[in-house]
Amino acid sequence: MFFLAASVSDPTLLTYVFLVLAILLALSFEFVNGFHDTANAVATVIYTNTLKATPAVVWSGIWNLIGVLTSSGLVAFGIVALLPVELVLNISSASGFAMVFSLLISAILWNLGTWYLGLPASSSHTLIGSILGVGLANSLMGPTHSITDGVNWAKAQDVGLGLLISPVVGFCVAALLLLLCKVLVKNPALYKAPEGKTPPPLWIRGILMITCTGVSFAHGSNDGQKGMGLIVLILVGILPGTYALKMSADHSTVSDTAVSAKALGSVFQKSTAGLVLDGQDSNDALTDYIKTSGVLSAKVYAGLTDKCGDLFRRLETSDTFQELPADERGAVRTDLYLISKTIAKMEKTGAISDPAEMAMAAGLKKKGEGLTNFIPDWVKYAVALALGLGTMIGYKRIVVTVGEKIGKDHLTYAQGASAELVAMSTIMVADHFGLPVSTTHVLSSGIAGTMAANKSGLQMGTLRNILMAWVLTLPVCIFLGALLFAFALNLIALLGFK
Repeated sequence: MFFLAASVSDPTLLTYVFLVLAILLALSFEFVNGFHDTANAVATVIYTNTLKATPAVVWSGIWNLIGVLTSSGLVAFGIVALLPVELVLNISSASGFAMVFSLLISAILWNLGTWYLGLPASSSHTLIGSILGVGLANSLMGPTHSITDGVNWAKAQDVGLGLLISPVVGFCVAALLLLLCKVLVKNPALYKAPEGKTPPPLWIRGILMITCTGVSFAHGSNDGQKGMGLIVLILVGILPGTYALKMSADHSTVSDTAVSAKALGSVFQKSTAGLVLDGQDSNDALTDYIKTSGVLSAKVYAGLTDKCGDLFRRLETSDTFQELPADERGAVRTDLYLISKTIAKMEKTGAISDPAEMAMAAGLKKKGEGLTNFIPDWVKYAVALALGLGTMIGYKRIVVTVGEKIGKDHLTYAQGASAELVAMSTIMVADHFGLPVSTTHVLSSGIAGTMAANKSGLQMGTLRNILMAWVLTLPVCIFLGALLFAFALNLIALLGFK
């Protein structure tokens, strides 16, 4: 296994070609995501005559863009956390590029297929299923042939629960909100369906504009991060001298990180039982521990001791990362990544019992995440533009399904506002916890909930199709991701990339 510092010492022309293709694929995923998922945000304002289709889509695209630009990055790195650790550290190798190409192509293919059929399937599901497929294939093709280490199953469980619970929340809370609204707001105009092409009263248009804006913003802030995380991962692998570390970090941050690493290395050394590791052996020890089946041992402590010492040695003479030699920045990122991930697992399992030592470890983990989990501004702008343009181009098929085919009666103003308010709130809560959720499923289930609460009736054929897409997305994308990974790995190897 070759790690980041070693794998990019001399990028070739073919490497840069793969870099450009991978970034274009990631932007293509966000473009498709735009016209696939964001159509849900504009369906209510279009079908209540609040806005005509063109201004609605442009308005939604603008707020998607703003959502991407103001996003925290937690979801982006939550997605990256699902990837196999050895491929994350080896992203510029043949297997790393095969991973990126296969999971993105798999997600794009399924998104396009469900869009063509007019099914509100989830772009989040497609990407996560593809990641799981790649992880499983990578593990089965490796020396252990074990599926337990191919995926970060703990993180996958958190993400899976978010994707499973959010549609239920959308259905139930939107239904309750509509019923509450009927009790508190007696104006009958709010509960009428639009008449012909007549727009609603101004105050109702204002409410629907606000909820549409909120869903668009929330969608951008959550879904836009998925492509950003993958692009940053690609950039780090190919151009570590520029993107491996947060280059704007000041002297005190760099100095504190070095001092913390030295102090924590002394703490970990007490548990090494005299074992000494360095270089590749340390990388392997920590990588094995981070995996689901990893067990804490003296070998792990020895690896931590070495990584902390290596981090201190590289940073002690540099006031900033600008002064750090470019060819060492990838190695510093690898140290920070492995130390942070190892400490995170130790925290979760309660491996460090001393409160003072735990505080030291948590402090270094936080510093490490702050220095490595960042997104360049140009990446945000590129993803925001792709998502916004996608929103403005291919929205019609999904809009028709959401607006006309979920309930038997036409969508009322109150139903549209309730569903969008719940979708917006659910996505923003998920953002706070760094969890990807499906705008499609939350909003369409919210509309279904309001139809049920209003006794409007549900079109069971449409709901069966949506449910079928929901059920099939993960297994199909897992299969596609695994198949494409195996194919891409062999194809890239034939092209002479190692």
